[in-house]
Amino acid sequence: MFVPDLRRLRPLGLAALCLGLLGTAGCAASDGPVRIGLAGPFDDPVGRPMKLAAELAVEEINRAGGINGRMIELLAQNDHNNTDSAVAVAERLRATDVSAVIGHLFSGTTLQAAPIYNGGSNPVVQLSPSSSSPEVSYAGPWTFRVCPSDLDHGRALASWVRDGLHYERGTVFYLNDQYGRGIRQTFVEEFRKRGGAVLAVNPYLGDVPEVGPYVERLARDGRSQFMLVAGNLSEGQQVLREARARGVQLPIMGGDGLEGLEGTGAIAEGSYESAAYLPTIETPANRRFVEAWHAKYPAAGQPNQPAAATYDAVYLLADVIRSAGTGRRAVREALASRDAAHPFEGVTGRIAFDSLGDVPSRTIYIAVVKNGALHLAGER
Repeated sequence: MFVPDLRRLRPLGLAALCLGLLGTAGCAASDGPVRIGLAGPFDDPVGRPMKLAAELAVEEINRAGGINGRMIELLAQNDHNNTDSAVAVAERLRATDVSAVIGHLFSGTTLQAAPIYNGGSNPVVQLSPSSSSPEVSYAGPWTFRVCPSDLDHGRALASWVRDGLHYERGTVFYLNDQYGRGIRQTFVEEFRKRGGAVLAVNPYLGDVPEVGPYVERLARDGRSQFMLVAGNLSEGQQVLREARARGVQLPIMGGDGLEGLEGTGAIAEGSYESAAYLPTIETPANRRFVEAWHAKYPAAGQPNQPAAATYDAVYLLADVIRSAGTGRRAVREALASRDAAHPFEGVTGRIAFDSLGDVPSRTIYIAVVKNGALHLAGER
């Protein structure tokens, strides 16, 4: 960062300099880079696109002149999807001069790091692209997110199953943790409210859960029209394998934890996933983003939701800082003011915060697996 030699400034010039910078970073240089923190699991296949997208957005903004002529500098810190590392990363970033932090990616690390960003005498905005736990809503006034919560995914899936597919009866498998319980709860409540019947609710633990007995019971009963898996990719694959091995051909569906199910092979054909973002969304903003992504990263495959949401987060913060300055409190207040009356239009859609830092009006997309790829099936 450029630091002027204050001894060479006349008193009047020094006073003008400090007054001009009041409310941002005190009497510090205003022509140096604007620093934004980035925290996530960059060695994780889901998290690596987050870093790539942030670098793409920063490159584009800087090429266009930066923020009021100042270049953005990204301070990236890998939390390895580990809660202890996330706390250490948060402490390091809060101690720097970053105006805000984009992160963390997963709910567990976001929640563990939130007290650091929200605490102390100089808190800093924490803007998560993908942490969907309902608890993030109450992590603190400096914590925001640009993705829907698990509760939204559960409701959207129930609406799609009942009103889109017109199924009346089904079986639920759920990972017995915060994520699985959240989707299970809202799905079951909404599906029953719409006149559907949940015939069994089966909890499990582990990446490769023992769900064989559950599937045996489902096969014997014969009344279910679908299987919902409120969990992650490996568990969804296991339910699929157990079901197909027993001749059960019912469609499987789940939330964004099933990201990547389309690559499982033929047994995943006809499966459904809810998603806050799809690279096939036909909007001008998304088409530009996807084209820029492929041009810069031709071997990276399609951008995922963390990538698109991180890209939006960089542009949103740049827009906020452009008008409010780099001061942390000013950034926080300007970000909070992007409400339903003053939304930000991004690649992932309209971003409008409520009083909890949530985006309750976000669209949930329902995708279906066809020929090993995701295709838009509907919106909820």
